[in-house]
Amino acid sequence: MSRTHKRRPKTTGNNIVHLALVAFSMLSQYVWIVLLGLSLAGKYVWIQAAGALLSLIMVLAIYNKRKNAAIKMPWIIVILAAPYLGIPLYLVFGLSGWTTKLRKQYARIDKEVKALLPENIPTLDHLQAVDPAAAGTFHYLQSHCGFPSYENSNVHYYSNPCDTLEDMLTDLAKAEKYIFLEYFAIEDRTAFGRIKDVLQERAANGVLVRIFYDEVGSVSFINKGFIEEMELLGFECRVFNPTVPMLKVFLNNRDHRKIMVIDGKIAYTGGFNLADEYFNITHPYGHWKDSGLRIEGDAVQTFTALCLEMWNASEASDLTDMKPYFQSVPKITRSILSDALPATGVLCPYGDSPLDEENTGEIVYMNLLNYAKKYAWFSTPYLIITDELLNSFVLAAKRGVDVRIITPRIPDKKLIFGVTRSYYGPLVSAGIHIYEYVPGFIHAKQCVVDDTIAACGTINLDYRSLYHHFEDGVLLYGNDAVRDIREDFSNLFPLCEDVTEEYTGKGAAMRLGQSVLRIFAPLL
Repeated sequence: MSRTHKRRPKTTGNNIVHLALVAFSMLSQYVWIVLLGLSLAGKYVWIQAAGALLSLIMVLAIYNKRKNAAIKMPWIIVILAAPYLGIPLYLVFGLSGWTTKLRKQYARIDKEVKALLPENIPTLDHLQAVDPAAAGTFHYLQSHCGFPSYENSNVHYYSNPCDTLEDMLTDLAKAEKYIFLEYFAIEDRTAFGRIKDVLQERAANGVLVRIFYDEVGSVSFINKGFIEEMELLGFECRVFNPTVPMLKVFLNNRDHRKIMVIDGKIAYTGGFNLADEYFNITHPYGHWKDSGLRIEGDAVQTFTALCLEMWNASEASDLTDMKPYFQSVPKITRSILSDALPATGVLCPYGDSPLDEENTGEIVYMNLLNYAKKYAWFSTPYLIITDELLNSFVLAAKRGVDVRIITPRIPDKKLIFGVTRSYYGPLVSAGIHIYEYVPGFIHAKQCVVDDTIAACGTINLDYRSLYHHFEDGVLLYGNDAVRDIREDFSNLFPLCEDVTEEYTGKGAAMRLGQSVLRIFAPLL
C-alpha cells in the first residue's frame, strides 16, 4: 500500500543534550537525598539509629537477592562503609525500574510467543546420538529457556561487516510481507541511509516495516525526532526504555540485541549495529572488527519471536497478534532427518533477558568451556567476568585446553579498558593467552571450540551483557559457519599482540590496584 507524505521528514541529530539532562536530574536527586540524610542525622539521634538499621536491612536484602555474589558485594561494601552515601546511591542506581506489572507483562508475552515455536525434539535426539556432550547445551536452551534447535537452516558467517551490509540490502529489497529491525544503536547517516531507502521503497509497496531501537544505545546518533521521521516514511517505530528526567531513570536494562528479520525467512544478527563505524565508513577507534550471521530457514522463527516479544512488551496498549508471522514457516518433522548430520548442522538461536532467573549467555559460555578438549578461542570488546565464568576459563586451561581471548588494543571506553586489563592477571596465571587486536577495536562477540561448536551474537564477556541487558546469540554445531569462525580467528591472531607475558607475575601494588577495580567492576 503506497503512502502520501504531506511533510518532508526533518533531519535527526543526536540526543546527547537529553541524556545530559537525565544524568543531571539523576545526580541532583542523589545529592539532594544525601544532603537531606546527613542534615537530619546531625540533628536527631534517632535518625542515626534508623539509618544504621536501614543499612543493615538493605544489606541483608541485597545479600538474599538471587544475583551473582560479585554484583551484590560492591553494594554491600559501599552501604556498610558509608550508609548515607551508599543507601541513596543504591536507591537511585541499584534498583531495577521494572515494576511487578511490567515483569508480569513481559513474562506473559514471553510465554505466548515461545508457545508458537516448534519443539523439535527429534533434532535434540539426533544430536544426542551424535555428540551427547554437545547436546547438553542445546537441551538446556530448549528445556530451561524455551529456545528450540533446528537442522534444516542455512547459516552464513560474516567476518567483514561491509559484506553484511551489501547482502542485507539485497535481501531487504526482496521483502514481500514484513521487515523487523531491532537494534541497540542506529545512526541516521550513510549505512542506515542506504537501508532506509530500501525500506521506504518496500513500505510503499505494502511491506510492513518495524524499527525498534534502544534510546541510550542510539543517544549519540539520533534524537526523538527519529521516530517522527520513520513514521512519515511509512514505518512503525518504537524506542526501548526511554529515559524521562526525574520520573523514570533506570538505565541498567538496555536492549542490546541486533536483529533483522525479513518475511520470517531470513534473519541477521551479530555484533554490528546500524551505524557507520560498524561498517568502517568512519574510524573513531581505528579499524573496526566485527562479525555476524545470516540465517535462512526454520531457525528464523526464533528471531521473529524475539522481535515480536520486545515490540509487544514495550507498549501494552497495542499488542500485535503474533500467530500470522509463523504460519508460512514449515515445521521440522522426523521424516526429513537423515542418518548423519547434514551439512547445515544444528543451530539454536537464543535470547537472554535480565527479567528471568536464567543467566543464559553466561551458562552457554561456561558449557562451551567445559565441553572443550583441544581449544577454546574467544573474542570480546570487554572482559569483565564473574568468578564463575573466570573459574570456567581457568579450569579449561588447567585441563590442557588451548584457551585464548582476543580484546581490543584501541579502547572505545578507557575506564572499561582499564578494568578489562585488570582481569588479565588471574587468567594468564592459569596459562590462558590474552591477545589485543592491534589495528583498532574488536567488537566481535564469539567463540569456537574444537572445530565443532561455536557461538556468535551480541553477548559480551561483561556484567552488562551477562546480567543487565536483553541479548541474543546463536549456538552452532557441525555447521560450515563453525569452520569459518575458526578460520577468522586464525586470521586474527597475526594481527594481534600476545600480551600474556606482559601480565604474568605483576607486582603486589599492581595486583592490589587491579583487585580494587574488579570489586567495583559489576557497577560499571
